[in-house]
Amino acid sequence: MTSSVIIYSIVVLSLTAAILAVILFFTAKNFYVYEDPRIAIITEKLPGANCGGCGFAGCKALAEAIVKAESLNGLMCPVGGNAVATEIASVLNLAATESIPKIAVVRCNGGKVNTKSKINYEGVFDCANAALVMASTGGCPNACLGFGNCVRVCQFDAIYMDNDSRLPIVNEAKCVACGACTKVCPRKVIEIRNKGIKNRRVFVSCVNTEKGSIARQNCIAACIACGKCAKVCVFDAISINNNVAYVDFTKCKLCRKCIAECPTGAIHEVNFPPKKEKVLEEVIVANN
Repeated sequence: MTSSVIIYSIVVLSLTAAILAVILFFTAKNFYVYEDPRIAIITEKLPGANCGGCGFAGCKALAEAIVKAESLNGLMCPVGGNAVATEIASVLNLAATESIPKIAVVRCNGGKVNTKSKINYEGVFDCANAALVMASTGGCPNACLGFGNCVRVCQFDAIYMDNDSRLPIVNEAKCVACGACTKVCPRKVIEIRNKGIKNRRVFVSCVNTEKGSIARQNCIAACIACGKCAKVCVFDAISINNNVAYVDFTKCKLCRKCIAECPTGAIHEVNFPPKKEKVLEEVIVANN
């Protein structure tokens, strides 16, 4: 009797397992989702930073978008750059197209150097929290708050806080223009711009939207929207909107005429060689 029960149990279990196996087989077959093998190949070629700089949730999401589009147009990994783009293009049998190198630029020059402390902030040392309760320690409602949220989110150690000014400084050699710092900044003082020819750039280091006199009271280096820079620019690269000037890097030819015109030094030049004395004398004569 006992042996019959055992045999019966084994038969029942075997039949149950067989039925379940058949069900699982047909379920897997019906619900199987095909994945293009190129997705895995492209994902492997991407750096794996998952920083979101490409606009997607991660490297695999970018790989899926690239394979689906069968193109690299508008789909670029800022960390991998042109080298990775070339490798991905070879997987898709496409001709690689180079993208313009970009970099994060801090468009605030206030900090402790060009402003006087008017507010003694005693809250949480976090930019997002501070932005809810104050303008800035110097009074500018658009200025960098100086608590380093941008530094904490950078996965590439490409940004740090200057001890003297308490403003963020971008390390050009490490910045991959992923945009993490721009997203976390509540004042939007960090912008992703073209690196420029020979890494040379001209930009307005100010986002203060107050009227000139008020802006200057809060920061001696503030843009006062006088318009002199826009008038001297022959390339129509400078506009004045909402009381602040902006240099369009897609139009700017790096002539630097605007820099000599700016009365507050709000326009910055980066990585240019020192001007020769003769050129400086010509500028002085022209301004007189």
